[in-house]
Amino acid sequence: MKELKEIHQITIRFNEVDSLGIVWHGHYISYFEEGREAFGKTFGISYLDIKKQGFAVPIVKTSTDHMLPLKYGDVAIIETAFKNTQAAKIIFEYVIKNHQNQVVCKGETVQVFTSIETGEMALTNPEFFKKWKQKYNLLDD
Repeated sequence: MKELKEIHQITIRFNEVDSLGIVWHGHYISYFEEGREAFGKTFGISYLDIKKQGFAVPIVKTSTDHMLPLKYGDVAIIETAFKNTQAAKIIFEYVIKNHQNQVVCKGETVQVFTSIETGEMALTNPEFFKKWKQKYNLLDD
């Protein structure tokens, strides 16, 4: 089974830093979002793709581990990797690095499938997601 990973570059904006000139910790969740958006566009599983299938994928869990700060003007690399699971959820792992290739933050998000029509959470993987996983050789035996 191969790993699906997207690498996305951002530049830290002035409105993302605090009075000390470092990125406020809450913005890392937004950087994860940017990584997920880039991953979705690359691999055909964007929020709009999922919505067309009648589902939303709200985040039910996030975690972050901070190692080094990012500062205004820094270029950061967001590596977003799909973590395969048999459960009806989407798990992404993130590594954010600075321009010196040092890890500044690691994290994970967990999303579940909910029906747009009923709001109910899916207990099994939706058919479109099974087909997506099959396309990328991610189905478990």
